[in-house]
Amino acid sequence: MRTGSTCRGALFIALIGALFLDNGCSRQARTTAQLFPASNEVAGWAELGNARYFEGADLWKYIDGEAERYLKSGVQRVHTADYKFQNTVEATVDIYVMGNAEGATKVFDSAPAGDARPVQLGDAARLYSQSLAFHEGPYLVRIVAFQESPEVPQALLALGRNIEQRLKN
Repeated sequence: MRTGSTCRGALFIALIGALFLDNGCSRQARTTAQLFPASNEVAGWAELGNARYFEGADLWKYIDGEAERYLKSGVQRVHTADYKFQNTVEATVDIYVMGNAEGATKVFDSAPAGDARPVQLGDAARLYSQSLAFHEGPYLVRIVAFQESPEVPQALLALGRNIEQRLKN
C-alpha cells in the first residue's frame, strides 16, 4: 500500500510541477506579446510587421559591435518592433530584458547623455531629438526615429509612456 501511495504522491507532485512550468511559459509568451502597443493604441503610431526577439547569445546578430557591452551587463534577450508615426516617421523600439535592474542601469548610464534632456519615465530617462532611452526595473528601452521633425520628441515620449505601463504590469 505504501508504494502505491508514494507513487501517487510523486505523480501528483510531478503534475503540479508541470502545471507551474506550463503557466510560466504561457505567462512569458503573453508578456512578450504584450510588450508592444498595437497600431493606433498610441495616437499616430502604427506597427510595421511583427515584433522579433533575439536571445542574449545571439545578440550579435542584431547589434553587431555593441553586443558585448550588453552581455557583460546580463542581457537575456532583446525584443524589437518597427513603427511608423503619422505615416511619415519610422522608428524602431528595442526592449532589452536584463538579468536584473542593475544591468539595465549600467547600460543606460554607460551611454553618453549628449544633448538629451531628462524626462520623467521609468527609473530614469533621456529624450533626444530623434530618440528616447529609459530603464524600468530589469528593462532597458530604446526608441529611435529615423527622420527628424518638431513633433518627434513628444511622439516618442507618448510611445515610451505606453511601453512603460506595459512593463509595470
